[in-house]
Amino acid sequence: MKATGHTRIGPVMLDVRALALDADDRRRVRHEKTGGVILFARNFDGRERLVALVDELRALRPGLLIAVDHEGGRVQRFRSDGFVRLPSMRALGEAWDADPTRGALVATRAATAAGFVLAADLVACGIDLSFTPVLDLDHGPSTVIGDRAFHRDPRVVALLAKSLMHGLALAGMANCGKHFPGHGHVAADSHVAVPIDDRDLDTILDDDAMPYAWLAGTLASVMPAHVVYPAVDEHPAGFSRVWLQDILRRRLGFDGAVFSDDLSMEGASVAGDVVSAGRAALRAGCDMVLVCNDAARADALLQGLDDDRDPASQVRLAALRASRPTDVEPRDDPRYERALRCLRDAGLLAS
Repeated sequence: MKATGHTRIGPVMLDVRALALDADDRRRVRHEKTGGVILFARNFDGRERLVALVDELRALRPGLLIAVDHEGGRVQRFRSDGFVRLPSMRALGEAWDADPTRGALVATRAATAAGFVLAADLVACGIDLSFTPVLDLDHGPSTVIGDRAFHRDPRVVALLAKSLMHGLALAGMANCGKHFPGHGHVAADSHVAVPIDDRDLDTILDDDAMPYAWLAGTLASVMPAHVVYPAVDEHPAGFSRVWLQDILRRRLGFDGAVFSDDLSMEGASVAGDVVSAGRAALRAGCDMVLVCNDAARADALLQGLDDDRDPASQVRLAALRASRPTDVEPRDDPRYERALRCLRDAGLLAS
C-alpha cells in the first residue's frame, strides 16, 4: 500500500510492542501527530508476519514512514527467513586496508552491494528507511559505536558511505547519516549517559564532521548525536540550533530531513522531560522526533507536543518514502544475485 504525497506526516516516530498490534498501538499509530514507526527485533519472526504488520500500520495511517535500525553486523534487526546477514561496517573498512592496490576497489564495490541487499530485503517487506549509514569515526574508545563505524579516516568513511548509499538508492531506499557531528570520540554511551566531547569546533569540523561536509548533497537525512560539545554549545547536538541550523544546514549545505535520536535515551535527559525534549528538538531544527521503548513517554509526547514545523519539513520527510514496488521479490532482480556474489567474493557474508 502506497501513501499519497499529500498526507501530512506527523512529528513523532514511535515503536510498537510485539509481532502484532494491540489496541494501544493502534491508538498511537492513528494519532495525528504520529508520522512514523520504527521496528525492532521483537517485531520480527519471519517475513510473512512482518509484511502483515507493515500492511496494518499503513492501513491505520496512510503516509506513515516505517523505519528500522538495520545497519549490518551487530545492529541488524531482521536476520532470518530471507534476510541476508550483512557484515559490520568495520569489515568494509578492513577490506579497504587489506590490500594497498585493490583494497579500495574491493571495499567500495562491496559497500554498494551491501547497501543494495540491505535495502532490497527491507523494501520488499514495505519498509521505507533504514537509519544507515553510520558516519562516526572509529576513534577506539566508543564501545557503542565500535565496529559500526567504517574506519578512523574520514575520507575512507565518506567514500564507503557514498558507495553504500548508492546501493540503497539502486534498491529504492533513501539514507540517514548518523550521529552528527560524531559520536566516535567519546567513550560514554548516550543510551545510558550524557557524553561530553570537549574538542573545539575546528577540530570536530576537520575530522568527525568531514563526511557530512563531503556528502551533504547526497545525504537524504541525518540523525544528530545525543552528545554535548561544550566548546560549541551547551546543548546536545540534536537540541542545538548552532549544530543543526548554523553548521549542518548553513555551513555544510545539508538540505535533507533531520531525525532526533531516541528521546528516551539518557543522552536526551538534559533537555528535560520528553515533551520538553521534543519541543527543543523541533525548535532546533529536527523534522521528526523518536521515542522508543517507553509507552508512557510516547503517550505524553503525542499529547503535549505542538506541531508548528515549517511546511518544507513535510517535503523533506515525504522524500524518504521507498520508491520501489513492494510486490517485486529481491531475488527476481539479477542485481541482487550479483550483489551477493560480490559480498561472497570479498569474504564479507556471514555464515
